[in-house]
Amino acid sequence: MKVSVVLPAKNEAEGLRRTLPALKTVLPEAEVIVVDDGSTDDTGAAANEFGVRVLRSPYSMGNGAAIKRGARAAGGEIIIFMDADGQHDPFQIPVLIARLGEGYDMVVGSRDVAGQASIGRGLANRLYNRLASWMTGHRIEDLTSGFRVVRADRFREFLHLLPNGFSYPTTSTMAFFRSAYPVAYVRVRVDKRIGTASHIRPIKDGVRFLLIIFKIATLYSPLKLFLPAAGVFFATALGYYCYTYITAGRLTNMSTLLFSASVIIFLIGLVSEQITSLTYNQAKDRDA
Repeated sequence: MKVSVVLPAKNEAEGLRRTLPALKTVLPEAEVIVVDDGSTDDTGAAANEFGVRVLRSPYSMGNGAAIKRGARAAGGEIIIFMDADGQHDPFQIPVLIARLGEGYDMVVGSRDVAGQASIGRGLANRLYNRLASWMTGHRIEDLTSGFRVVRADRFREFLHLLPNGFSYPTTSTMAFFRSAYPVAYVRVRVDKRIGTASHIRPIKDGVRFLLIIFKIATLYSPLKLFLPAAGVFFATALGYYCYTYITAGRLTNMSTLLFSASVIIFLIGLVSEQITSLTYNQAKDRDA
């Protein structure tokens, strides 16, 4: 099967000069695509040194956007996604591909605790993993790893769902589970990145943390988010009604408002569940 390797790169000239020779050694026949996401250094020149295909964006559009461009351009039946900063070891790729051959549609390189960029990000990723495991009913070892091997036709089904930012691994993983495409995890070593500091900003991206949590829930099964929320409002309304009935002998406006809110939230959850189902069905119809 033909293999394509997609490396999103923004100011990663130094990392590419270490990663690309190793890739050529491990997969000499593979199609290698470097998506230069509006770099201001010589990332494009570094990629050209090794004769790989370069897709250059005139300005930075985000890691997810680079992934989508690379996936559309890839000609292989199998696509390997990995970082261009030297953290991912190309010599571990055959292990991931071998696991794909066991009947999986996606194999993800799972990082251990030492592979996390910082303690804070490690804790955040653990929370991601626990939430996603609860949502899917499957053990998810690393929801945010960018080192993964996928079947190209399966992955392209969900390109329209992928964000342009940094949460493409989360979205693609949940989409595969939602569509009953088998996903496996392989423990991999992660090296220290080369070049400039990570493009992820702890404060700015930390603000988006809760939004991603909600996105995971609404992407996979909205009712698992809306039903507990409706239950909380209903229980609060019932408790407050009992209190006011005992103390004042009447149903108050606040109790009515809380009961109404619980019903509205539940109905929104039902509608969202139907929209989610239609989204995945349309993706399958396009693939067919």
